Amino acid sequence: MPRPRIHDETLRLRLLEQAGRLLAEEGPQALSLRKLAAEAGTSTTAVYSLFGGKTELVHDVYTEAFRRFGAKLAEVQPTDDPVEDLRRLALAYRAYALANPHLYAVMFGRPIPGAEPEDKADPERDEDFRPLLDLVIRAEEAGLLIDVPAREVALGLWAIVHGLMSLELNRNVEDTRYELVVGAAMRGWLRDPSLLSPA
Repeated sequence: MPRPRIHDETLRLRLLEQAGRLLAEEGPQALSLRKLAAEAGTSTTAVYSLFGGKTELVHDVYTEAFRRFGAKLAEVQPTDDPVEDLRRLALAYRAYALANPHLYAVMFGRPIPGAEPEDKADPERDEDFRPLLDLVIRAEEAGLLIDVPAREVALGLWAIVHGLMSLELNRNVEDTRYELVVGAAMRGWLRDPSLLSPA
């Protein structure tokens, strides 16, 4: 009979969650493998066994954060209404950030030298940016947008939702009126603003 695996996927995910919280709440200097193991109720041997070392661990935190982010955005299945799909994508963005504030902070916070994946440096090549860009391109091809390149519209919308979430998560304002502000920004890009009703 084979021996049961001690260092399994459940433990790996628990360590990634805890590492994300330490990085987001206390910064990279607080992330020691000994402290992480103690807070996750395991041993440093388990951490080394699952990740190899601190650099690999932090890389995996980034990867897991973006994987979950991409999965959340992928829940927004395209319909025949790209404008409504864009609104739903903005809501999915916010839902992810609120459910995973520690991972969101790791994704978009200050880079950790030597540990941030290189492929996250350019959002235009980032597969997690694609759902937004693809929807904007669909709206553009349907003649629904003003005459502005799709990339600029997508970056503008991303800036709005990211800025609002940063304000909300950091408690800089009590109520960002997220849906109202996102809707107003979207209507600004539309040839016919009435295609999107006010929140």
